Amino acid sequence: MAIHFAVNHPITTDQFINLLMDSSLGERRPIHDRDCMEGAVANSNLIVSAWDDSRIIGIARSITDFHYACYLSDLAVHRRYQKLGIGKRLQSLTQEQLGARCKLILIAAPEANSYYRHIGYQHNNRCWTLEPGVSIGSTPAITPGA
Repeated sequence: MAIHFAVNHPITTDQFINLLMDSSLGERRPIHDRDCMEGAVANSNLIVSAWDDSRIIGIARSITDFHYACYLSDLAVHRRYQKLGIGKRLQSLTQEQLGARCKLILIAAPEANSYYRHIGYQHNNRCWTLEPGVSIGSTPAITPGA
């Protein structure tokens, strides 16, 4: 097994979807929405990937300004290659692409919290999400002084 890593090496939508399906991340991504998955790959500006020969076996897919914040949207490693340090290496290589003041931000599955804490991340409970189909301002306005 000769694992090699690449930064911004082209990957196809099919490679991305198959990797998500072969990892635990496929359960939490819209893998059956091809347009969504194609857009995710095409519009990422930092992708670090792990390869076993010509087969993609890991990915750290991010959106970043390279100076202040990097949102690591997907970290996936093929089930057969997990617990070999590949995910950690993908994150280290991602971090190496960023400026000295740039922070990594991610949303973890609950079962992954101990993993991220173990490798140095700090938990932050200030994250908010707006789900698809929910519009800004769809809740009643607050009347000042009421």
